[in-house]
Amino acid sequence: MAVVFDSAGTLLRTYRVVKDIIHGKIHLDVETTTLTASSPERALLVLHVSSREIIEQQPEVLLSAYLTGRKIGFGVACARSVFTPDQASDILYRDTRATLGDLQECIREVWRHCRREALLVMDSGVILHFGAKAIEFTVTSGGRPFDGALETITALHRRGIATYIASGDRVSKLEKIADYLGIPLDRVHGVATPSIKAQIVSDLKEEYDVVAMVGDGINDLTALQRADVAILSLQQPGEKPAALSDAADHVVKRVTEVVPILERIARR
Repeated sequence: MAVVFDSAGTLLRTYRVVKDIIHGKIHLDVETTTLTASSPERALLVLHVSSREIIEQQPEVLLSAYLTGRKIGFGVACARSVFTPDQASDILYRDTRATLGDLQECIREVWRHCRREALLVMDSGVILHFGAKAIEFTVTSGGRPFDGALETITALHRRGIATYIASGDRVSKLEKIADYLGIPLDRVHGVATPSIKAQIVSDLKEEYDVVAMVGDGINDLTALQRADVAILSLQQPGEKPAALSDAADHVVKRVTEVVPILERIARR
């Protein structure tokens, strides 16, 4: 048996901040995948750069100029529509509105909220709008393991249940969490779009008799539908789309509840 976890909202309590570039407003504790999925014109990109690097730069510099000058790449974390990397690049690297200061505001707010955490992992990115051909939002997220996450992974391993992570987050962030939780790094899949998560589940079904998926966001829906056992986590506060409840075989309020569910299935 194997179980695939999304990271944010299932293993990590995540705090996300976005800045609306057009209106100049900061929004706190936002579900960025839901925001992205609310329009077919949007795509959430994870930037392959550390938040610390961004915070040390001059705020008035255009984000696109900085990314181009440093040859910083990106990964697609969530999108409703199909597009090519070149189409995303044309917007990301030619945008004329978003500055490093816009992203720095998000980073500082996340750090202010999460600075007392013993283990904190952060990601930064943007939400593109293809219709406007612009960066619509800058985004930063900070996460810490839920209470019970380490105990859950340890208990699953003791029972011979293989654990995997498939997430839209950067690989370096996920590897830090995997090290803490004891998940082998070759079982960590970063910058995974909804279709990639679903493919990971399908591939694992060729190897294991039962594959479970634990998710909490709309970007987990396809993987939940593909899994033998779909587990919806409500531990992260916020409303969940009805489609997630419809797809779920089990709903949990704490990550620790995953263990007895899989134990019962393993005994069948």
